Amino acid sequence: MARWRLITGVAGVATGVIAAGAGVVLAAEKIAVGRQRMRPDPEAGEPLGELRGQPLTVLAADGAALHAEIDGPDDAPVTVIFCHGYALNQDIWHYQRRDLADLGRLVFWDQRGHGRSGRTGHSAGGGAGASPRPVSIGLLGEDLYAVLRATSPGPSPVVLVGHSMGGMTIMALAADHPELFGTKVIGTVLISTVATAVDPAAWLPAPVRLAARQAAVPVLRGVARGRPAALVERLRSSGGDLAFISTRHIAFSDRGISPAVVDFLEHMIRSTKIGVVSDFYLALLAHDKQEALATVGRVPSAVIVGDQDRLIGSQGENLARGIPGARLILLPETGHVPMLERPAAVTEAIAALVAEARRAGPGQPAPRHGARG
Repeated sequence: MARWRLITGVAGVATGVIAAGAGVVLAAEKIAVGRQRMRPDPEAGEPLGELRGQPLTVLAADGAALHAEIDGPDDAPVTVIFCHGYALNQDIWHYQRRDLADLGRLVFWDQRGHGRSGRTGHSAGGGAGASPRPVSIGLLGEDLYAVLRATSPGPSPVVLVGHSMGGMTIMALAADHPELFGTKVIGTVLISTVATAVDPAAWLPAPVRLAARQAAVPVLRGVARGRPAALVERLRSSGGDLAFISTRHIAFSDRGISPAVVDFLEHMIRSTKIGVVSDFYLALLAHDKQEALATVGRVPSAVIVGDQDRLIGSQGENLARGIPGARLILLPETGHVPMLERPAAVTEAIAALVAEARRAGPGQPAPRHGARG
C-alpha cells in the first residue's frame, strides 16, 4: 500500500508539473497570438472561402450526394479536378482557384461527409433500408470516379490534384481504374500525401503518441454517437486561442503565418462533424495503395512536400521515390498545408505539371488486370 501511495504520489506530482508547464507554455502562446493578431495582416481582406463556381450534384455509386463546382468553359483543352484532404473541404484550394482561372476547366468537389456533400449512401442493390457502407479510401476512389465521369465526360483530358487524403483518393482511383491513366488522366499532382497508413496523431510528442493512438478510436466512436457528440460539437464550436494555436502548430511551419489564414483553416476543420472525423480516422489507418504507384507513374506526376510537415514527415519524399518518373518539389520551411502557406509555389507547380502533361498527351492505358471489382 505504501509503495502504491508513493507511486501515485510521484505520478500526481509529475502530472502537476507537466500541467503547470503546459499552462505556462499556453499562456505564453496566447500572448504571442494576441501580438500576432495586432500586427497588420495582408490577408485580412482576402475573401477566403467565398469563391464559388457552377454547382453540380454528383451521385456516388452508393447514392451519396457529392457537391461539385465547376469553373471555366466546357470546351477547355483540359479539366483539372481538385481533391481536398481530411476534415477539410473544397475551399482549401482558394488561392489556386483564384490564380489558375486561365488554366482550363477547374473542378472542385467536397469529399463525402465534408463541406456540402452527403455523408453516406447505401450499398448497391440494398434499397432504402440498407446499411451505409463503411468509409474507406477505396470508397473515396469510387467517388472520384463518379465525379470525373460527371464533370468530364468523353475523351477530353484530365489532370488530378490531391492534398493529403485527396492524394490517397487519386491513388485509389489508380488502383481500381488503371485504364484511365495514360488515356483520360494525363497527369497528377500529389500534395502532402502518402501511399501507406498515416496517423493524424503523428504530430503529438512521442511520450503521448502511443496512448493517443490507442485511445483515439474508442473515444471518437463514443463521442460520435448521441449526446456526447452534441457536447463535443458545442465545445468545438467555441474555437478560441487554443484552437488557433493547435491549428497553426499542426498545419503550418511559418509562425508568422497570416492569422486570417489560420482562422480560415481552423473554422474549416471545426465545421467537419465529429462523426465524419471518426469514420475517416479509421480509413486513414487502413490506407495502403502502394500497388497503384506504378499506374500513377504512367503519366507526368509531381509530388509536393513541405520539409516541416509534422503529419507525414519524410513519407512524402518516399512517395515520390515510389512513383516512376515523379518530380519531387520540396518546399522549405513549409508544413502540411502548402496551398495556404506557400500558395504561389503550389499554384506554379500545378500550372507547370498541367503544361507538361498537355505536351506529353495521352499515351497507352495501364492494363486492366490490376483493377478490383
